[in-house]
Amino acid sequence: MSSDLVIDVSGVTKKFGDKTVVNGIGLQVRRGEIYGFLGPNGSGKTTFIRMLCGLLTPDAGTGTCLGFDVRTQQADIKRHVGYMTQKFSFYEDLTIRENLDFVARIYSIPDRRAAVDRSLERLGLQHRSRQLAGQLSGGWKQRLALAACLIHTPRLLLLDEPTAGVDPKARREFWDEIHKLSHEGLTVLITTHYMDEAERCHQIAYLAYGNLLTRGTVAEVIADAKLSTWEITGPDLPALAARLRDEPALDEIVAFGNTLHLSSRHPALVEKSLAPLATTSTHRIRAITPGLEDVFISLMNTAQDNFKTPAA
Repeated sequence: MSSDLVIDVSGVTKKFGDKTVVNGIGLQVRRGEIYGFLGPNGSGKTTFIRMLCGLLTPDAGTGTCLGFDVRTQQADIKRHVGYMTQKFSFYEDLTIRENLDFVARIYSIPDRRAAVDRSLERLGLQHRSRQLAGQLSGGWKQRLALAACLIHTPRLLLLDEPTAGVDPKARREFWDEIHKLSHEGLTVLITTHYMDEAERCHQIAYLAYGNLLTRGTVAEVIADAKLSTWEITGPDLPALAARLRDEPALDEIVAFGNTLHLSSRHPALVEKSLAPLATTSTHRIRAITPGLEDVFISLMNTAQDNFKTPAA
């Protein structure tokens, strides 16, 4: 393994019963990278993260996390990873300081008081240290969870949809902190549904129904999709969208505010279909650069649900 690779796995697979929820995934993440993991609910993102941090054992596949074997050295991995779950998982009847002290005890951190003080200061929690966790808003609970993940100075941070349910200001402050940590050399793997958060990652991967569909930088993922997108403005767009859905060359038709976005991998056929509409004075059509959301909706439309019962 390259000394620069924090995560280096291939063929990682996990089944529950007869359903494959993670299907032969390979992933390489370098030190200090922020790696975004995207995909719909039930796509296998959380299961994959749990295998990386030693909470689940892969049914197949090989590789290392932090230099430790993901199948045989799970206890070693756990000691060096900070894992922030989707659900707030701290004691609501304890104060912020008491929760952090409890986590410090679990990791047998020497001079716990100093470690707790550093965590409180880093996340701006000093003035709330005596507040019960159950009285915190979503944004402050998020800060407490991040402080707890960092108290043992991990080398890898795994964040599972950490900003769900928090306001835009709290999300931005959270991401500013993540970039500071990355600059200091901490590696971060984060799952998110927000496209603006994905754009703040150094690398992204898109997982759907257990399969890795694409990965790379944002620019690479958009370019690799080979998607052409058009924007249409004008009157009665719902009726127009209903008519255009019969066009076989269109991969997607999505309402974006007062516009329609059309996307296709067959631009010549679409432009031919749109030609009559372009001659009218009521609608305006222009080609635009596809965004991540256009790409991911298109990928989702082509993905096969592994939990869907096949038609008889």
